[in-house]
Amino acid sequence: SVRMSLEVSPSLPVMDLFNEAVDYLQVYNIAPVSEDDVDSYLRDVFPEASEWTSNSPLLNEPCLPCALRADNQEDLLEKRLQVLKGVLLCEEVYLMELETLLTPMKALKAAAGTSQPVLSTEQVQTVFYQIPEIRDLHKDFYRSLQRSLEPEHTDGGEEATVVLPYHVTVGDAFLKFVNQLGVYRGFIDNYESAVKIVQECTRSDQRFRTLAESMSSKGADNDLWKHTPPDHPDRIKLQESLRLSSSFLSGVNERSQCKQPVMLSKGERRQLIRDGFVVDVCENGHNLRHLFLYTDMLLCAKLTSAGRQAHYRFCWYLPLVGLKLTWTSEPLPSSESQTKMNKTRGKMFQLNQALQQHGKGGKSSVSRAVDRLRRKLEECEIWLLTNTPSFTLNLHSTSGKSHTIRMLSLYNLTEWKEAIERQCVDCIETVPPDLLSVTSSCIKLRMTQQPPLHNVESVESAPICGSLYVMVQAACGLQQPCSAYVCVEVDGFEFYNRRKQTSELVFQVDGAQQLFLVLVSQEETDSRNDIVGRVVLNLDPDEMFKKRKNFTCSLGQVEVTLSIKYMPHPLELPSISPLLQEPVFGVPIAQVAIQERVLVPHIVRSCVEEVEQRGLKEEGIYRISGASTEIQALKHAFNSNYREAVSKLRKVDVNAVSGTLKLYFRELPSPLIPSELYNDFLDARDIPDPYVRADSLLRLLQSLPDVNRNTLLFLFHHLRRVAERKQENKMSLSNLATVFGPSLLRPPVARVDISQEVEVQVQVIYLYLQCKNLPEPILTKSLTADDTES
Repeated sequence: SVRMSLEVSPSLPVMDLFNEAVDYLQVYNIAPVSEDDVDSYLRDVFPEASEWTSNSPLLNEPCLPCALRADNQEDLLEKRLQVLKGVLLCEEVYLMELETLLTPMKALKAAAGTSQPVLSTEQVQTVFYQIPEIRDLHKDFYRSLQRSLEPEHTDGGEEATVVLPYHVTVGDAFLKFVNQLGVYRGFIDNYESAVKIVQECTRSDQRFRTLAESMSSKGADNDLWKHTPPDHPDRIKLQESLRLSSSFLSGVNERSQCKQPVMLSKGERRQLIRDGFVVDVCENGHNLRHLFLYTDMLLCAKLTSAGRQAHYRFCWYLPLVGLKLTWTSEPLPSSESQTKMNKTRGKMFQLNQALQQHGKGGKSSVSRAVDRLRRKLEECEIWLLTNTPSFTLNLHSTSGKSHTIRMLSLYNLTEWKEAIERQCVDCIETVPPDLLSVTSSCIKLRMTQQPPLHNVESVESAPICGSLYVMVQAACGLQQPCSAYVCVEVDGFEFYNRRKQTSELVFQVDGAQQLFLVLVSQEETDSRNDIVGRVVLNLDPDEMFKKRKNFTCSLGQVEVTLSIKYMPHPLELPSISPLLQEPVFGVPIAQVAIQERVLVPHIVRSCVEEVEQRGLKEEGIYRISGASTEIQALKHAFNSNYREAVSKLRKVDVNAVSGTLKLYFRELPSPLIPSELYNDFLDARDIPDPYVRADSLLRLLQSLPDVNRNTLLFLFHHLRRVAERKQENKMSLSNLATVFGPSLLRPPVARVDISQEVEVQVQVIYLYLQCKNLPEPILTKSLTADDTES
């Protein structure tokens, strides 16, 4: 691919159009409407929007050309000087790359005259055709720029200072460079022949593999023209340089698109399988990019516009051969980041309200205001798209290169992952493609035209607006024990969170049409998350209106039962402050269960599942306490953010997890076995007949409140599974009863003989753990239609 030091700027046709529009309005004594006028108009209609600011790091292009918006000409000239220095640095790096590329040419030429040449003289000339001339062209251009930017010495022998930016003229250097761009045409026309030779030699000599991979390079992005003032002496020359380079590049693109499709080794043509917009994670931050999946590679490109014509700029590519994929869910952001995201959502809500109120206006001023609102809404949505914590897909190539892309939807990530893995199965290694030709053809081959933004859709056609209640009731069909959850997502505007992963969900939606379900499992012996299955449900408001609708759907081999209800109502402004979760530590367990709409609190289930995954073989589990700092951090997380707590559980020492569970039971205001029943349990313990004693203990257990009873049963069955591995963890039933007895059973009044009190606590729990017909716990309560209405 060709690396150019000068690109066509989109500002030229925009500036001409703007000047013509201003002249036209002035003829009829009409003052052009500025952004300040629009903002003033919005403040009159929506006073709360007075503090709106455009904070998008991606869509920060001004509505008018930069040269017309500059407040200070010296600042503009300073920016121009920085652009020139950037061009000079790019040229220096490119010259080093060319020199490195030409290094093996001398050795190959010398070897061509020996009895055992690696390449013939003709092959050497074909592979390195026009590269020396390109090197000389750029060397001359680099020296010209360097001379123009050299510092001048002031009178009096003072230290050298840089010449004033206004007097730096480089137009002649650029014109001379552009007029010699024809040398690249020969290089491009010869490129396929050179690649064929490289392909043949790669099969016989490993040294050529490195050479083949180094034949692609990224281009530089320099905007010199738009930082040059209109009265600068370089203005006309740079404009002519842009015209000539535009004509040359257009000709190159046309000839590249007319070439035959690249033939893969199996005789198949390269085909586009899938494309879409993703967030590319790199050192420079998060950038919105267009990803293309071809038959043999992944191509990442940046969508840009020159005037009205859109085109793509190459970013990176990875061959599919040996490509490895892993995915993770990003941790929750800090409270400051959450506040910023919530403020952005609030701003989007207000912008959307303004669009609905003024979208039908017929006057031109209202129309311009609507366009302005849409641009601001698009900025906010793209900012959320690139900054909201999401799911990351990591791509690892056998060449050592790796890239990370982000997707807001787990369902969308699953589709991409499955599509890439299908192509990787039968893919074989190919020579690196002609990236110039492939990238140029993306504009015609693409199947996705716009980024995944909802503001481009019609608000009036939104079928669902209000609250959407979703309850995941049950799942069956897992082939082996594992920790699993269902990730539920909805489409619609980004005013509210669109993804949740608990059992009872309430979505605030605007324009939702579909519900996405993804089942994720985590094996006991592996911390890696696996996607078991996925499904999409179309939302019909008539079926779900005011009454729950039950669904059973298949996610792979697992059947999931859920219920959905829809309540239409006008949406309110989203909360600006981070959502605060009700605490769970030190709170009556019945109150926690009501908050979570379960019979066994999430903290108990999460800690138990983590211990069963990582701690069954841990010697002294539940007896050895974890680090107090980690336990307190988990306590704070469960009190403030359940998702963050679950993420922390997987990273801390398993003894800290078991310590957190013990701390939760110790800090309950009332123990799981109510103190007023202490004497009843004491009497049951003293029954001599074991059968009568067991029957009495089970009757007492059934008399407990639902939440207490099911939480105890859930814990007892867990402790039994721990004791089954006592040969490894050294924790028998009696040891576990000793650990948990004082936390689960307490006397109504502290007794003088503490040893007798502990003996009763331990023996009661030990008897329950030995019980052979202990019932199974019920984790959640199925809601009926009457329960839902109440």
